[in-house]
Amino acid sequence: MKEHDARIDAALFRGLTQPRLTRRQLLRYAGVGAGSVGLASLLAACGTKGVTGGTSQTNGSPQANAPGSPEWWGKQTLNHEFSFANWAYYIDTSHGKHPTLDQFTSATGITVDYREAVNDNVAFFAKIRPDLEHGNYTGYDLIVSTDNDPPLEEMIRLGWAIPLDQSRMPNFYQYSSKLVQSPPFDPGNKYTMAWQAGYTLLAYNSKFVKEPITSVQALFDPKYEGHIGMLGIASELGCLGLLAIGKDPATSTPDDWKAAADKLQKQRPLVRSYYDASYIRALKNEETWISMAWSGDIFQAATYQGYQWLKSVVPQEGAMFWTDYMLIPYTAKSPLDAMTYMDSVYDPHVQALIEDYVAYVCPVPAAQEIIRTELKDPKVANSPTVFPTPEMESLSRHFPQWSSSEVINTWNDTFVPIFQGS
Repeated sequence: MKEHDARIDAALFRGLTQPRLTRRQLLRYAGVGAGSVGLASLLAACGTKGVTGGTSQTNGSPQANAPGSPEWWGKQTLNHEFSFANWAYYIDTSHGKHPTLDQFTSATGITVDYREAVNDNVAFFAKIRPDLEHGNYTGYDLIVSTDNDPPLEEMIRLGWAIPLDQSRMPNFYQYSSKLVQSPPFDPGNKYTMAWQAGYTLLAYNSKFVKEPITSVQALFDPKYEGHIGMLGIASELGCLGLLAIGKDPATSTPDDWKAAADKLQKQRPLVRSYYDASYIRALKNEETWISMAWSGDIFQAATYQGYQWLKSVVPQEGAMFWTDYMLIPYTAKSPLDAMTYMDSVYDPHVQALIEDYVAYVCPVPAAQEIIRTELKDPKVANSPTVFPTPEMESLSRHFPQWSSSEVINTWNDTFVPIFQGS
């Protein structure tokens, strides 16, 4: 393995002439009705072992010699190649290439078959699920999935994720943000490491909204009737409703969900539309003046796309914090290559190059100073939605855990009718 220096001329890979589209601009939701949390029909099988395969575990730890055990990892060798499935526009890009991937290959001899194969968590899982169920290679050694949808937890629960080799995570343990350490669905990061994260917050057009926006209650203000944008996605809409009634979504109960739905139902006459990723177009076209929004979209629109009148707000009730996690499927052919790459992106210099392009929440705080001084991009370095301040961290709220099909069905039954109009 070669020694590598991540300090490469920033002009080589900044890619500022490339369109800074975000992976959330391609978001599509599948499942039980458009915008539903989905996957309820796929969650009947519970436990820690897959339907016909998966990693064998005892008390949450792999059995001796089982995939993910220390003995198993000790026998793995590099294949010098692996396949990585990620969202589109979600890695540094310059002239059709990904400089950090080229740098990784130069340093390790491992080539990366990088594919923009994920445009929806549920739909992607539906594609690879039959292979996982039957113990077949999915075509990917490393995948990315988001914690605000069920597939991530489900792959872990069914034993379809390989427990990580904790001894090969030095960068992660030295540099990772506490926001991505030991998530509720994966205590101790046994199976996952964060790729990037983001916030669901509020955005408004300062040409029409003159007073300071401080609360989610602004989305319920009659003076904005016909110009309010809400997300027609069950997980997002439900959590906003919970924040509006003073409940923490992560610890909320079905009774809380009903109360939140009641408030959201009363809001319906004020709402222009319930959007998917198209909400940003409605804001840009001034069809909506205030809206639920994703942090990276607003940052890029205001900073790089000429919509400087679009402002983002972290309301006093908090902002939903979601994270895309890397995971190795248990049928991976090159797990050690994937494991090597996972930890490599926690090198602060590598992360700085990725972050300076995508502008979502960076999982490596030490990348901030590198972006500021070496890449000379203070707009990204100083953004609290890229590098959260302590205050921002205190306002971060987490999604509920999708622990069973019953939980998902109840959630969908509560919130989907609001935006489907039934």
